[in-house]
Amino acid sequence: MTSVELRDSILHHLKYSLGKDAEHAVTYDWRMALSLAVRDRITDPWFDATRASYAGQHKRVYYLSMEFLIGRLLQDAIVNLGLLETAQSAFDEIGLPLVDVLSNEPDAALGNGGLGRLAACFIESLSSLGVPAMGYGIRYEHGLFKQSFQDGKQIEAPEDWLQQTHAWEFERPESTYHIGFGGTVTEKNGRSIWEPEDGLIAQAFDTPVIGWKGNWANTLRLWSARPTQIFDLDQFNSGDYIAASAPETLARTISRVLYPDDTTPQGKELRLKQEFFFTAASLRDALRRFDTEYDDLRMLPKKVAFQLNDTHPAIAGPELVRILCDERGMKMEDAITTARGCLAYTNHTLLPEALERWSVDLMGRLLPRHVQIIEQIDAAHAKEKPKRTVTALENGEVKMGELAFIMGHKVNGVSALHTDLMKQTVFKDLHELHPDRIVNQTNGVTPRRWVLGANPRLSGLITDVLGDGWVADLEQLKGLEPHIDDAGFLDRFAAAKRANKTDLVDWVKETHDLDLDPDAMFDVQIKRMHEYKRQHLNILEAIALWQEIRDNPTGNWTPRVKIFGGKAAPGYVFAKEIIHLINDVAAVLNADPVTSKYLKVVFLPNYNVTMAERLIPASDLSEQISTAGKEASGTGNMKFALNGAPTIGTLDGANVEIREHVGAENFFLFGMTAPEVDERRLLGDHAAQAIAADPRLARALDAVRGDVFSTGDAGRHAVIADNLSTHDYFVVCSDFTDYWRAQREVDAVYADQNKWMHMAALNTARSGWFSSDRSMRGYLADIWNAGSALPEK
Repeated sequence: MTSVELRDSILHHLKYSLGKDAEHAVTYDWRMALSLAVRDRITDPWFDATRASYAGQHKRVYYLSMEFLIGRLLQDAIVNLGLLETAQSAFDEIGLPLVDVLSNEPDAALGNGGLGRLAACFIESLSSLGVPAMGYGIRYEHGLFKQSFQDGKQIEAPEDWLQQTHAWEFERPESTYHIGFGGTVTEKNGRSIWEPEDGLIAQAFDTPVIGWKGNWANTLRLWSARPTQIFDLDQFNSGDYIAASAPETLARTISRVLYPDDTTPQGKELRLKQEFFFTAASLRDALRRFDTEYDDLRMLPKKVAFQLNDTHPAIAGPELVRILCDERGMKMEDAITTARGCLAYTNHTLLPEALERWSVDLMGRLLPRHVQIIEQIDAAHAKEKPKRTVTALENGEVKMGELAFIMGHKVNGVSALHTDLMKQTVFKDLHELHPDRIVNQTNGVTPRRWVLGANPRLSGLITDVLGDGWVADLEQLKGLEPHIDDAGFLDRFAAAKRANKTDLVDWVKETHDLDLDPDAMFDVQIKRMHEYKRQHLNILEAIALWQEIRDNPTGNWTPRVKIFGGKAAPGYVFAKEIIHLINDVAAVLNADPVTSKYLKVVFLPNYNVTMAERLIPASDLSEQISTAGKEASGTGNMKFALNGAPTIGTLDGANVEIREHVGAENFFLFGMTAPEVDERRLLGDHAAQAIAADPRLARALDAVRGDVFSTGDAGRHAVIADNLSTHDYFVVCSDFTDYWRAQREVDAVYADQNKWMHMAALNTARSGWFSSDRSMRGYLADIWNAGSALPEK
């Protein structure tokens, strides 16, 4: 497509799709017109892929996830179609900066963090590999909340990505399914019949996801909730307008907000309804597609693979059994076996509290037939494994992790360490019963978005050296290594990083009125706020460093900017306290005339995909400092390494594999291992011992506990200091001293820029294994028994 052809298509859509002429169009109009013009180029390969899937009767992969953190789609589509230069030229002719048009697109906040971003990477990789696949999720009207700060505290507001027309989706009013809740179960002719009392309609909205070079496109199908009855006309005519609209309001609640606060009974009920709503609609949709091609349900495992991304869609097991048994007439044992052949489960956590549990009372009220089926699944499992001690239903609760394991033919961890720990901890008993069921599939990220799109300066350098084959085969980055000792290459690598940092400095100044020094080290921790991710360890070290600099302001300090980003769940009080502390520390440190030239702290509000695309290419140091044994994998750690930011981190999650690939000498390791953490916790006074042994730590905690960072409100942050000084489950204090040591090693290496850039470049060259294309090939071979539908080259 030439720039003239693209320009003409843009102008066509501007006039005929948007009803605007060029003289009166605003940036929104130009962005929509460009999006529609690009979408036109996606539609043909999208249709072709669907036809090829049917023609070849290929096995289809269905990826079920509560989150799809897709972010902005326009630039991603342009990059994958190879139209970036064409679009630049077209808008040069139009007379509008392309960057302004691209940045006008809302960031679709349909996820919270790594779980949702992983799902987005996987769908894009499946398209790039030409695998017939669909992503299934919820079309949240508001997604994850919009974050701001007031007096340093997190404030949540509704996210509004759908206030504007979403250019990429196709509404499918014909693709609807009735989803029921409550009611009764009766027996008729020897079969159980569930008769729901309430219900709503799941309606599909489809977004095509184009793969690299536009050879294949898959579908992200998101479900929106609609009432079975729009409104009660009699009540409306009688003047009771609120009651008349109640059915629509209650239905829309299901797809209104991602992760509503579930600390209340109403929140728990809504969360369970959301999970069943999208899972049940997705299963019915997949079975409808299967029925158009095949009439033997026993073929289902050969033609259909359902991947459950975490426990949120774990209700798929009993629901698929219910459909096969109650609606399709299969015997219960056959239905369980058939369902298990289709289902696989990805575990993302070793935290027991993060493995969902629902009370039998709640599930029995909303899904009475499913509780019966779970009992039958447990009975069938007991028959298969008489020595089993693990059940999905226990002590008045349905344990969704155990249910997903029992009903999955494969269960995968997302890093080598995580998978080993799954076998030893949360699923130890089940692993002993099913020793071949757990497999590892280490996470990956798509190089199209996270290097080619997000970091054009670095990707341009890579392409100059290697050609563009690396974009589809990221392990070709190994070819950079012989060039790293070349001064010219390293100078260009350093120049790209410096320019990215300057861009970030300009953006932070423009949007947050903060002055940052691009020559300072940009030390970045961006991720969901959680105690196990230990943002409080990071800020505690910043406090200790500030105190040291104040003691010796003429010392040879390495200038550093600590940058934070991340949201705390609305009901997670302690995580919100950590945000408050970081912001209060930032206010003091950034205003200190003695130390601020050496140390600043910045917490950027409303972290999202777009912000990550700004921050990661500009980062010098990647903070991956979770308590060993708690982070399943991580994907941010991979993005940082690919973009030339060495890691300071523990032996946790995929950090272990990153260190193996980039080399121990190019990774700043600190902290206890997972077994050492468990052993340390056995000491009742482990925190007190650590504090007594390190005066820096003691002084920093005293500052937190006092009024140094509380503007006269003494004790404002005492809850954090008290937690760390006593219980300290995530062993922040016990790891502090070694973290301090590693940070001073970071300072020393960063002061030698040639050494630092050499280390950074090796991180890029050796991180090609962490591609989501590689991850997907692993799932295809080890779990789904599926493959590409593209012709072999």
